[in-house]
Amino acid sequence: MAHILVTGGGGFIGSNLVEALLKQGDTVRVLDDFSTGKKENLEFSQLDKTVASRPEILEGDMADREVCQKAVEDIDYILHQAAIPSVPRSVAQPVESNDANINGTLNLLVEARDAGVKRMVFASSSSVYGNTPTLPKVETITPNPLSPYAVQKLTAEHYFRIFYELYGLETVCLRYFNVFGPRQDPNSEYSAVIPKFIKALLEGARPTIFGDGEQSRDFTHVDNVVYGNLLALEAPKAAGKAMNLACGGRLTLNELLAILNKIIGSDIEPIYADPRPGDVKHSHADISLSEDLLGYKMEVSTEEGLARTVDYFKDVFGY
Repeated sequence: MAHILVTGGGGFIGSNLVEALLKQGDTVRVLDDFSTGKKENLEFSQLDKTVASRPEILEGDMADREVCQKAVEDIDYILHQAAIPSVPRSVAQPVESNDANINGTLNLLVEARDAGVKRMVFASSSSVYGNTPTLPKVETITPNPLSPYAVQKLTAEHYFRIFYELYGLETVCLRYFNVFGPRQDPNSEYSAVIPKFIKALLEGARPTIFGDGEQSRDFTHVDNVVYGNLLALEAPKAAGKAMNLACGGRLTLNELLAILNKIIGSDIEPIYADPRPGDVKHSHADISLSEDLLGYKMEVSTEEGLARTVDYFKDVFGY
């Protein structure tokens, strides 16, 4: 049993990680300011009562060094998910997103180093690659970020690497590719495409596609990301490395909409709008490095994950 800190644990990915850790018997502390995460995401009434059914919750901002110092006390491992996780929002608010995604991360790294944390795993992003033409995206590609968010994720990766090389704090960076699944918010203007599409189709509305719909993504169900993070906590060959975490395939947005229409039993055409600044055209992961260093494999296929996610939205939102 380990004592694990999950930053951003009230968010979509963070809460799925917290649930998985509790299920395997770990004790979990969550650090979150709940600016985007939700406390109700951390209520796991279905968990076996023989294990802790709730994490310890520390509400606070990583911009405050004292909050970070308190968060890492007696912690073995950190899963660092906290961020302002939106390309469009970073374009609109670059200073605010930098404060959260860089300054807060550096504070946490310093306090983790000083507290003797064994390993810290970072939620990076496929956005660091930008519009490099090579497909699939392999970690040896020179990054070319196109948005403040992507720059921030790449900068944080460099900090993680040098904290391993200079200070001996074991770090692992996982580049997520278009994660979707339960607890993802469909209602924000910055919401990801899959929850927005599902919500629109279930309501009989036409979803909006920015661009011609031929842009492609390696859509990755959250269970795959949870699995990869759990492996990354202790995988001996992973320290100091950055690697892709995805399914290793891709769908265009037009193909995605067709699959969702089929699952839901609808036949709704999209509205096409102008492309958004900072969006990349194609995203497709080579996952061979995470397979080698973590022993990772895809747990849930994209189509199976889409069906599960539709069922989740029907159940939770009463569609």
